[in-house]
Amino acid sequence: MEGGLVFIPFFALMLAIVDYGMVIFVRNTFQHATREGVRYAVTYRTNGGGHDASIKAVVKENAMGFLHTQAGENMIHIRYFNPTTLVETASNASGNIIEVSIEGYQWGMIAPMLRSANPISLNVRSSDRMETVAGGGSPPSR
Repeated sequence: MEGGLVFIPFFALMLAIVDYGMVIFVRNTFQHATREGVRYAVTYRTNGGGHDASIKAVVKENAMGFLHTQAGENMIHIRYFNPTTLVETASNASGNIIEVSIEGYQWGMIAPMLRSANPISLNVRSSDRMETVAGGGSPPSR
């Protein structure tokens, strides 16, 4: 009887630590992946596809398998902004601001004991200013 009274709260606490530790790990992994995507994007490199497709591939590669499905890839968003007005634009021209984000990733908790069973929604983003194209050329197509 005494063992049951001790072990139930102990295991609840252990599962809560593991749950929240995993949420922090996944969020940090996504933050790293978006930073790598932005670092890749500002240099205008491509890996055979368009510029945006190449950026998504780099983010997906650095997400440690959490975004390996098509639904995961659809959570990766790439936006370009005019640096003076901060209005979103379709151009990946030099000097524009690029934002790479992962939005709407749902992480279901193992043991939702003291709160609702709703999954935690993770959103991360990273941004930087696009560099000039090497040799003065035009940026690759999106």
